[in-house]
Amino acid sequence: MGVLLVDPQAPVMTVRMVTAVVAVVAVLLAAGCSAPTPPRSQASRTAGTVCSAPKGPPAAETPTTIDVVEQAYFCILGTYYSGPTLDARTLLTAGFAALTQELNRNGKDVPEAVMPPLTGDRATDWTAFETTYRKVADQVPDLRERLAAVTLEAVVAALGDNHARWAHGGARPPGYYDGDGYGLGLEANARNPDAALPPLFVTAVQGGAARAAGLRPGDVIEKINGSAPFIGGKASPAIEELYPRYPEARPVLLRLLRENRRWSVTLKPGLFQRDLAALQVVQSKPLDDIAYVRMRGFPPDSADRVLRAISRLRKGRTLSGVVLDLRGNGGGSPLEATRLVSAFVHGEATAYQCTVAGKCETSRTDDTVELVGLPLAVLTDRGCASACEHFSSAIKDLRAGLLIGTRTAGVISGPAQPYLLSNNTLLSFPTRHHLGPNREVIDRIGVPPDHHVPLTAQDAAAGRDPALDKALTLLHK
Repeated sequence: MGVLLVDPQAPVMTVRMVTAVVAVVAVLLAAGCSAPTPPRSQASRTAGTVCSAPKGPPAAETPTTIDVVEQAYFCILGTYYSGPTLDARTLLTAGFAALTQELNRNGKDVPEAVMPPLTGDRATDWTAFETTYRKVADQVPDLRERLAAVTLEAVVAALGDNHARWAHGGARPPGYYDGDGYGLGLEANARNPDAALPPLFVTAVQGGAARAAGLRPGDVIEKINGSAPFIGGKASPAIEELYPRYPEARPVLLRLLRENRRWSVTLKPGLFQRDLAALQVVQSKPLDDIAYVRMRGFPPDSADRVLRAISRLRKGRTLSGVVLDLRGNGGGSPLEATRLVSAFVHGEATAYQCTVAGKCETSRTDDTVELVGLPLAVLTDRGCASACEHFSSAIKDLRAGLLIGTRTAGVISGPAQPYLLSNNTLLSFPTRHHLGPNREVIDRIGVPPDHHVPLTAQDAAAGRDPALDKALTLLHK
């Protein structure tokens, strides 16, 4: 075992921060807020709803209006990868449902809030939707901006796409400092409820309320605010309450089990300082004759940082292999994923980006990258998403290494492209769909490991790492 080495060129960033930097490309466009007006003609709507990529630093966000919703609607239909075949009525229905739910939450339902009949003609249906929307919003002027926001959020959510997002209202908590975390200060083994298996247990204590309450890895979470995390063996929505985002601040009551002790604790979300090691994108250390490299994301230059780390570990010793730990790696740049694959195999396709009609662009290895020339074992889990799955699927399909651990997240619909809306917010979604090197769909499915080695609560409590142990055993064969 060796001393952990931190890449001196790695910025102090969390994966979420890296993802935010990549996603929130700066914008420069000022837009004003005007009073409600009647629906516009088809000609003016077409001219006013074109979406474009951001071109400069961000301007101040202005209020969300029905005109912004309209722009996003036509932007999606014209640019989203399945836009040509999308039934736009699903978007409008979802948006109207969110509108009525928000009215109910505020105790201000109105008789005119009735979904208009839709014909399937995108422009005609929008005009009907907008006419009804304005009649409703005019009766509750104090809710006008909120109604537009929840409508747009629902339209984007109706795509069912894990890379579709509307970025708005990005205020930070008071007292925030770069690198701070927000939440309960813990991580559990079920970050992705769709793929979670019981029991639910703490895998890491990052700080904040969880650390102050004395939680430890391996503590089993039996109840969350009185609800079971699993019902009939399936994850319940209660799991999402473990990961509040600012400005959510409602305390979370946990019922915990540690060996034979049961107790309850209330954790209040808040800011907490992360450990320095947890902020490094790339870390490395020698494990006897194996180079161990932990990679927490795929930000710009991350592939080269990994390769530099392996090169440093090679100095003065003969290596038998490389363990690349991608557990919890939320992704980042697909170009970095391709570059890192290129260090282990040349002359191959690493992925395909395809339109809904099946026209595909090929991502190929960069054969100018020098091959590492060592056996590779990659540690994966349900936290490995997006660009991390691009890399993992390529390594598996091209037989450039072995995957060890558990299946990846299945969160890789396609690289998201940002588009500027008139209120200086960003709408992002894929214009093409991602397929693996064998043209397999990975989105919603994930990449299965070659060796299934899950972490148990007992392992976490004892500080054991069975996936890493398996990787070392395989590399020494």
